[in-house]
Amino acid sequence: MIEFENVSFAYAGEEPCIRGVNLKAAEGECVVFIGRSGNGKTTLTRLSSGLAPYYYEGTLDGKVRLGGTDLAAMPQWERSKRVGCVFQDPKSQFFSGELAGEVAFGCENLGFSVPEIRMRTDGVIRAMGLGGLRKTPLDRLSSGEKQKVAIAAARAAGPRVFTLDEPTANLDEESAGRLSETLAELKKQGHTLIVAEHRLSWLMGIADRFLYVDGGRIVREFSPRELAALSAGETARMGLRRPCKTKQPPLPRADYRSGAAVEVRQVCCLLKGKTIFRDVDFSASPGEVVAVTGRNGKGKTTLAKILCGLRRESSGSVLFSGKKIPPHRRRARVFYSANDTNTQFFTPSVEEEVLLLLPRREENLERARETLRQLGLFEYRTRHPATLSGGQKQRLSLACAVLSGREVLIFDEPTSGLDGGNMKIISDVLGRQAGCGKTVLVITHDPELMEACCTRRFSLGAE
Repeated sequence: MIEFENVSFAYAGEEPCIRGVNLKAAEGECVVFIGRSGNGKTTLTRLSSGLAPYYYEGTLDGKVRLGGTDLAAMPQWERSKRVGCVFQDPKSQFFSGELAGEVAFGCENLGFSVPEIRMRTDGVIRAMGLGGLRKTPLDRLSSGEKQKVAIAAARAAGPRVFTLDEPTANLDEESAGRLSETLAELKKQGHTLIVAEHRLSWLMGIADRFLYVDGGRIVREFSPRELAALSAGETARMGLRRPCKTKQPPLPRADYRSGAAVEVRQVCCLLKGKTIFRDVDFSASPGEVVAVTGRNGKGKTTLAKILCGLRRESSGSVLFSGKKIPPHRRRARVFYSANDTNTQFFTPSVEEEVLLLLPRREENLERARETLRQLGLFEYRTRHPATLSGGQKQRLSLACAVLSGREVLIFDEPTSGLDGGNMKIISDVLGRQAGCGKTVLVITHDPELMEACCTRRFSLGAE
């Protein structure tokens, strides 16, 4: 169904990032690209759909064929009809203002009849468990819910091939399991699945082949059994996450304690008449890394915004070191690293970004540069933050938090879309910050991160 013949590709003005790739993916086959961040997995999904080089401009050598037809000879409307795409950042592919309209958009573009559009839209929304959000504005959805909408929109149009780039990056365990069932059904129906992914366990029962990408080349191929047989040392050296399912570690609960650095007492949040959460009680102390967990859409990001003063609680109290602090004064105490890092960078270079909250002194410049070295960002210090990869932006946000001097650090999904090596870097830095007496809260669905550095856990929405 998809065939690469000696394919190389370079984005406009850049060196080749894909080199001499040969690949065949048949109908009903699931092929997964794995490997360290920045080695070409996303570009391979773009080449599979024709987005590169026809949207992401560049130079393509070799041929990419879909159903035996060279994509270069296929009109754009036909490529979009035959290949459904799910991007790593789902917001970048939205066209509508609310959920149902977004799911229907592709079908409308392809000229389906109104009854057909309604049938497809209703069926997919029901199958993806999104019925309760049907009329919800997209900007009010959680990051995990947005990811599910992008998958639903691609599925509704009924393509024969799906390309999915990090489709579970922001999904909770239950949603990832539901996606696994969805893809298994699509595969059974003869659809071809091309996936780039770091979280591998949910794919072990679906994938036919795992292709390890390094330096823009496919250098190794694994069956699910072969991948599962790799030792922990081998997966670490390859920059991979654990291929087998990791259970959430049995962390102590972050129950409410008086006198802690952060205390949340009976906090409720209502948004436009809808209860997001109610009667939330928990605490966190200096030297702790507290995992904040819960299903997508339960209000974890909203709670973080309340703690840092970006949103006001509807009732209840938020205390810092035993004192009730109003929202506008919390910002001086808390650094919040958002899940969408694109919204929080303000300067034209990486180095200027980490210096933003620091007095301009020579010792602070050296501190900033040393932090960038630790996080593998020093060579990018003159780059604009917008030009960084998703994983590099996550690390830049972490560097800003470390250098902020704030006593409470909140990270929202800091390892989403990160390979095993970068996850280890993040967990080490969080642990060091706790060791320096900071209070660290981490919103996460990542059991490997929790196992690596978290000391207690608060589950939002748990009965």
